[in-house]
Amino acid sequence: MFTELNSILNISPDSFTQGEFILVSDRQGDASFLLHHFLSFYLRARCRVLFLGLVQTLNHYSSVSQRLGVSLAQAKDKGQLVFLEGLQESLSVLIPQGPRAASGAMDFLRDPAAGLRSLYECVGSRLSGGPGGDVGETWGPPVVLVDDLSVLLSLGVSAGAVLDFSHYCRATVCSRLRGNVVMLTRCDGGEEEDEGDDEGPENLVRGLTHQCSLALRVQGLPTGFCRDIHGQVEVCWRRRQSDGQLTPSKVFQYKVHDKGASFFARGTSSAVL
Repeated sequence: MFTELNSILNISPDSFTQGEFILVSDRQGDASFLLHHFLSFYLRARCRVLFLGLVQTLNHYSSVSQRLGVSLAQAKDKGQLVFLEGLQESLSVLIPQGPRAASGAMDFLRDPAAGLRSLYECVGSRLSGGPGGDVGETWGPPVVLVDDLSVLLSLGVSAGAVLDFSHYCRATVCSRLRGNVVMLTRCDGGEEEDEGDDEGPENLVRGLTHQCSLALRVQGLPTGFCRDIHGQVEVCWRRRQSDGQLTPSKVFQYKVHDKGASFFARGTSSAVL
């Protein structure tokens, strides 16, 4: 958990806004460190977390979370964490071996044009299911984390279907259950490469930005590679001030450490002028 980022966002495990949809995106950078942050943050906040891992495995997140002082194994045993292994589920659909014991979350792989109803229904059923784990434990509001939505485009799912999925998750988790949703998506190329492509990642990011209440956009440094600064993150609040104007966005440069991250207001780091 990154205390400097918590200060920027004005949140803490004891005090954070419920009902938020947080969009994390990256371009020529790697925003996965923010997903690690929110995973450890909400577990420390005693929220019940459902993590949909479409790219990385539970072991990957466990090793990183261990360095951040959070045990995913313990959270899973207590029933606080539910991790849906998208990679393992995909193999069970694409290479069936014996009687299927899969949850059905990735059934859309048989027909991507059918949309993501099976995935949404799986997420919904896991959220509404019993807490399991230790008897007597009481968890806070539910949280859904997804890594990462853009991979669904490469699997043949339309951008519209992905936006429908995020909309239903937001309606269920944020509006009805007063929990939070954090979704990661990536734009590997430049904006001009995706211009006019309705099914490209850029169009997906635009649609998700309209849905979210907070957008964290990670990019590489405009000046190129720097050993001491890894990139910059733009913090965009999608809420309006008393005068009706959107809250101004802020840009911070960052450096990821083994057990955390440092953030600098743009122009204040001696490494980048």
